[in-house]
Amino acid sequence: MRVPNSVVLPVGTHVDCCREEEVEEKRHDIMTKIIAMLAERKSNLTHFIDNLEGIEEPEFYVDQWERLKEMESCTLTILNLVAVNCMDHRDIKKLEATILEHVRNEELFPEVVRVLPPVYRQVEAAIVAVAQSEEMAGHGMMDLQYLLSKLSECEHLANLGRELLQDILRYLHRIGLVVWYEEIEHLESTVFLQPTFLITMFKLLVRYRLVQQLENIS
Repeated sequence: MRVPNSVVLPVGTHVDCCREEEVEEKRHDIMTKIIAMLAERKSNLTHFIDNLEGIEEPEFYVDQWERLKEMESCTLTILNLVAVNCMDHRDIKKLEATILEHVRNEELFPEVVRVLPPVYRQVEAAIVAVAQSEEMAGHGMMDLQYLLSKLSECEHLANLGRELLQDILRYLHRIGLVVWYEEIEHLESTVFLQPTFLITMFKLLVRYRLVQQLENIS
């Protein structure tokens, strides 16, 4: 909801636990709730913006108003929910095919047809090699400047500059190969070459009914 031009593909799992008629019923229910949630969000943003514009001395709330307007301008495309049985390999392949079909849709992803300079592919290949090397720690975290020095050791990347590397990292972050939180001050100099490590950490820290689980511990 905070990323411009986001595209979301809802995926419903555990189809094997439902009867066939239940799957369609739940699919319809989930999509209805998502649409209602987006409508409520849009209404709330409009309400907050109107309140700020009608307040006395609005100049004190310019930053807040600008953030709300920016959020209001973020478009969100919700695709039809895909229901899968994770125990069935055929369903996993079906999900994979659906994802590929959507990401190749130029209307959804205009950048899919953009031609990248050869150096982008070279840096991508070099980063994959660094991430898979034996000296790479399991967490996959690496200092940005150190990563630049490692990549510069490659003969064809000897002249790679920090600014160009940052541009390439933004692209690799968008396609999910690496994670780089350049907008967060404490993380802007750290590149996560193993995004799956972050997923594992988030699964440990962010979970359903976490508060209740902690309260149940004697």
